[in-house]
Amino acid sequence: MTQLESARKGTLTAALKRTARKEGLRPDDLLKLVADGQVVIPFNPRHPGLEPVGIGRKLRTKVNVNLGTSKDFPRLEAELEKVRIALKYGADTLMDLSTGGDLTKIRKTILGKAPIPLGTVPVYQAAIEAIEKRGSILAMTVDDLFAVIEAQAREGVDFMTLHCGLTARAIERLKGQGRVADIVSRGGAFHTAWILHHQKENPLYENYDRLLEIARAYDITLSLGDGLRPGSILDATDRPQLEELLTLGELVQRAWGQGVQVIVEGPGHIPLDQVEMNVQLQKHLCHGAPFYVLGPLVTDIGAGYDHIVAAIGGAVAAAAGADFLCYVTPAEHLGLPTADDVREGLIASRIAGHAADIVKGVPGALDQDLKLSKARKRLDWDKQKLLVIDPHKFEDIRKKRRSKSDACSMCGEFCAMRLVSEFLNPQGEPDAHRC
Repeated sequence: MTQLESARKGTLTAALKRTARKEGLRPDDLLKLVADGQVVIPFNPRHPGLEPVGIGRKLRTKVNVNLGTSKDFPRLEAELEKVRIALKYGADTLMDLSTGGDLTKIRKTILGKAPIPLGTVPVYQAAIEAIEKRGSILAMTVDDLFAVIEAQAREGVDFMTLHCGLTARAIERLKGQGRVADIVSRGGAFHTAWILHHQKENPLYENYDRLLEIARAYDITLSLGDGLRPGSILDATDRPQLEELLTLGELVQRAWGQGVQVIVEGPGHIPLDQVEMNVQLQKHLCHGAPFYVLGPLVTDIGAGYDHIVAAIGGAVAAAAGADFLCYVTPAEHLGLPTADDVREGLIASRIAGHAADIVKGVPGALDQDLKLSKARKRLDWDKQKLLVIDPHKFEDIRKKRRSKSDACSMCGEFCAMRLVSEFLNPQGEPDAHRC
């Protein structure tokens, strides 16, 4: 029985109760949110040692870390280091997007190392295997694709990006629209090429009931992919994007009808003034299903700094109601990210999510800022280190830029906090912890 089906029956599963405790919610309140499809708990029982994570309304904004090999860099060891970094710096979920090396071995190894939900994009493996066996992505069969989906479900994958809404009709919209950047989704490009070559409908759309049977059997959370997401802010909120979104809204209801948990993926490259509107549009058309956004990136010229671009868009999107941020690294648009790129991208997205959680009134979000501010006023460096998102960078900068006073080396003896405290609190010095 899926988490959705259990919630509808009023059953408080162990995963739901654990999630409620972490989120500071009453289990019965979370039960209703899951039953209504407003929250998902990606939790494949076959994933060993999995710690449940809730994604959706009234919960803390979650952050996903993408990792995975490429044909140029197929080293499993490098990806396991990224897993370690992601866990150390607070990732909520991981996605294995590997396209090089032994894909099954890589995925199984990551599953064994990751106590948080793991997602995949099954069409990657299906397409690569079609190339290896028959010489072309276009030679991928419907059964090939579904065999990979079921195999990954059996292994313990918790959620899957599946581009079910990229239909033949949406491709016609794309042809008629004309775009600056056409299609930038790798999975979207695979499906589009297959549809146009075979002159057939997307197999995931045409065989959606077959997909739902697998998802229900293993309690896979469907992450309905945005294969036509804009890859340039000049393509944002156009007809192909909206055509796909309309279809995803229908597929959400069909998934719920079969007891399958579902989230919806969103753009992409979106100018700042369209971010809130895109979130509201998705929430309306997709009936309040959790929204998973890539960034969004609010300008196209930030290569090398796209983690900052995405954090700007992510904060606005999450404050408007997006539930799940896919991190973006400094290497986006440039190359496969390093472990350090993973750290920077994750921290940037976590900051964006936290800033939004304050606006959304998520329990405990503002408390952390209050505690930090009080520690900063007291010049209590040890306490501050415990409260910041990246204590390791905090400590590194402190060591390299020490001051001879109890303040930081920016102000030293002219520290505003210390000077004002002396006059506002003449009875004693602030409770300072010296450098």
